[in-house]
Amino acid sequence: MNPRTGMRRRSAFGAAVAVLMLWTAAAGPAVGGPASSAGPQYKPDEVAQRDAWESFLRTAEIVKSEPIGEGVTNPWKIYLKAGDVEKKAAWKGTTGEQEWRFEIAAYRLDKLIGLNMLPPAIERTFNRKRGALILWADSKTSLLKLTEDNAKARQAGRKEDPPPEFDAVYGRGKYIARIWDCLVANEDRTQENILYTDDWRTLLIDHSFAFRSEGEYATKLIFGKNGIKKYENGTPILIKQAPRALVEQIRALDTASVKAAVGPYLTAKEIAAVLSRAKILVAEIEEMAKQIGEEKFYF
Repeated sequence: MNPRTGMRRRSAFGAAVAVLMLWTAAAGPAVGGPASSAGPQYKPDEVAQRDAWESFLRTAEIVKSEPIGEGVTNPWKIYLKAGDVEKKAAWKGTTGEQEWRFEIAAYRLDKLIGLNMLPPAIERTFNRKRGALILWADSKTSLLKLTEDNAKARQAGRKEDPPPEFDAVYGRGKYIARIWDCLVANEDRTQENILYTDDWRTLLIDHSFAFRSEGEYATKLIFGKNGIKKYENGTPILIKQAPRALVEQIRALDTASVKAAVGPYLTAKEIAAVLSRAKILVAEIEEMAKQIGEEKFYF
């Protein structure tokens, strides 16, 4: 390695760690913290630290690793340390149809459209294999656990109303998640990979089955009036609210912008499928907005 190049890299990494140390001390972990009125996603100060977290994921020392023991992608829990900063991450390789590259493509597309719901993800070799290293999303609960706890409470004759901010943020987060899964054709969204922070913001993990590009996935949405997935009684799973800014970002997507964002992590066919779904999605949203009323639909 060129000594000067090495010095620049160490200097840049040291600066990134310093930023993370200051931010962690001031604002707490990357997920959670004081209640925010900005919306159901990562807060602006957290979004501003993503580049530093990406640097941390690439260069921090792996001090411990262990199989997570659940999930068809055989993920690993990785313990990282750089200076005084310690964080966990999940590492995923490719298993069958589950692609690690989709995790990175999803995160990069999240940044491009300002979704701000996915934790940072980068490519990193582990056990001599290429894969995706994803910052661990520290959360209070998941939709699965919340549903199970509410069911137990009802069976016990208790009524446990969530705090007021849950209703305000959960509903919006639910519809944003549907919009996102339509765009990336994520066919494997489960209650377990919809997470909630202490202040009820919504975070999304696990995109190993996203970016489907075959057959109906290139011409239909996961949800919506003509969606691939429906409720058990056959009723369509609709999008009833949307952030106007997010819709405009999706409308503006083109081949050049998506290709520049996802780099080598999506094929030309997969990028074309994203753009095809983007057009269908915007049309679906506009139709729903007219039916519901734009003042109620957009936020």
